[in-house]
Amino acid sequence: MAQPDKRRRILDAAVTVFAQNGFYNSKVSQVAREAGVADGTIYLYFKNKEDILIQVFIDSMAAILARQETALANLTDPAEKLRVFIATHFNSVAESRALAEVLTVEVRQSSKFMRGTDMKPFGQYLGMIARIIDDGVVSGAFRSNVDSRLSARAIFGAIDELSLAWAMERGSAALSDACERVTAFFMTGLEA
Repeated sequence: MAQPDKRRRILDAAVTVFAQNGFYNSKVSQVAREAGVADGTIYLYFKNKEDILIQVFIDSMAAILARQETALANLTDPAEKLRVFIATHFNSVAESRALAEVLTVEVRQSSKFMRGTDMKPFGQYLGMIARIIDDGVVSGAFRSNVDSRLSARAIFGAIDELSLAWAMERGSAALSDACERVTAFFMTGLEA
């Protein structure tokens, strides 16, 4: 098996193990077992358990950012961009409850992780939302006194909280309804 495939298997296994046991209660040996590799193999790719969590975050954010860029590429209407951005976020979350749980719960619980990790991907994510809002202000679709950075954090906070609630519920609640409601809620405050 090629090296990147083994790395990917380890990261996928880590998501499963971290979601089942919590990050702090998980052991590298459990991740190795879930990935079907020897314990020592983990250390060929990652320094330690924290490094695995960091890579799960970085890889996941890169994938979500790429999806967002693709989804928004041909759109011009700021309101539609915002709706598609939120829908794309929820669609990404809906693909894996375990990954959603790791990203919304386990990453937050590690203050060491949050302080020691390059949060550039998260900044890029917030920047995408802010650019949608800025475009709306420039086009006259959104109010001129909107603070795009503050609004971006508020929008992310709302969709992240809904993602957390969905991840923690063991039922099959759909995120599609939440997408429409969140979009409508924020559009009420943004529209000119």
